[in-house]
Amino acid sequence: MKHKEYVILVNDLDEEIGREEKMAAHELGLLHRAFSIFIFRKEDNQLQLLLQRRHPHKYHCGNLWTNTCCSHPRPGETVMEAAQRRLEEEMGFKAQILSCGTFQYTAPFDNGLVENELDHVLVGFADPETIKPDPDEVSDYRWVSINQLKDELEKTPGSFTPWFHQALEVALKTDD
Repeated sequence: MKHKEYVILVNDLDEEIGREEKMAAHELGLLHRAFSIFIFRKEDNQLQLLLQRRHPHKYHCGNLWTNTCCSHPRPGETVMEAAQRRLEEEMGFKAQILSCGTFQYTAPFDNGLVENELDHVLVGFADPETIKPDPDEVSDYRWVSINQLKDELEKTPGSFTPWFHQALEVALKTDD
């Protein structure tokens, strides 16, 4: 049986105000710290992003496409420490990443859970020889050009997680 995971509760200024068990925080819609990692590469002179499809049995947004990795730091863990840990656990590789901004969003789900996150957007460039996603977290992954991704977002926005659009905007601002 998995041990309980805790998230860091924050105020609108990203100041820590407590901690809560992860599922309880999502049931109550409490604002907590999170991060979204975007791993890019250049292929055929085009910028590409590594996407993952969330496992169908995730507690929300199962089967939806999203950024390379997303999660929450544990109490006592920095965003960067947590991001490095989760990228390796979830996608099976390491990469240098940098912070490029934050945003806050709230998304209620049909199952009664609510994401209410202050999300740190992190970017990196890598072209790992081996990508070994955790099969309990990720059902698929793919590299996609930014132009193709923008086309997909316009034609099938419901195929992506609710935070992805905003997080992508923050991630791409560093590439202008």
